[in-house]
Amino acid sequence: MTTSADPPAAATRAAERSYTAPGDLSAIREFVRTEAEALGLPRLRADLLTVAVSELATNTLQHTDGGGRVRIRADPGRVRCEVIDTGSPQSFGRDMPAADQPRGRGLAIVERICDEVAVSAHPDGTAITLTMLL
Repeated sequence: MTTSADPPAAATRAAERSYTAPGDLSAIREFVRTEAEALGLPRLRADLLTVAVSELATNTLQHTDGGGRVRIRADPGRVRCEVIDTGSPQSFGRDMPAADQPRGRGLAIVERICDEVAVSAHPDGTAITLTMLL
C-alpha cells in the first residue's frame, strides 16, 4: 500500500552499470539514455546527459586504471547520474579551451550541458554527480 508519505517509486529506483574498456562506451550511452527517459527526462535532456556521461567515462578510460561505474536515479524534480572511478577529483569551473586546442573540452562541455555538477570523494576514488532538472 502506498501512502502520501511514501516516496514515488522513481525516487527510490537506482540503476547501475560498469565499464572497463572503450568497447563498453556505446552500452553505457544506451544505458544512460534509456534509464534517463524511463525516469522522466525528456529525450533531448536525456541525450545531453548521455553526452556528459560519455565524456566522463571516456576520461576515466583514458586517465585511470580499472574503469568505472555509472549510477542513475530520480530525485524529486530531477535525474541524478553519478560517474564513479578510481581517479583523483577533477576541478570544474573551467573556461572553454580555444578552438585551436586539440584537447581539454570534455569537462567544460559537461559543466555547460548539465544543470548541476558536483565532485566528491568516494570509497573507490571519485564520484562526479550530474544533475538534470525535469
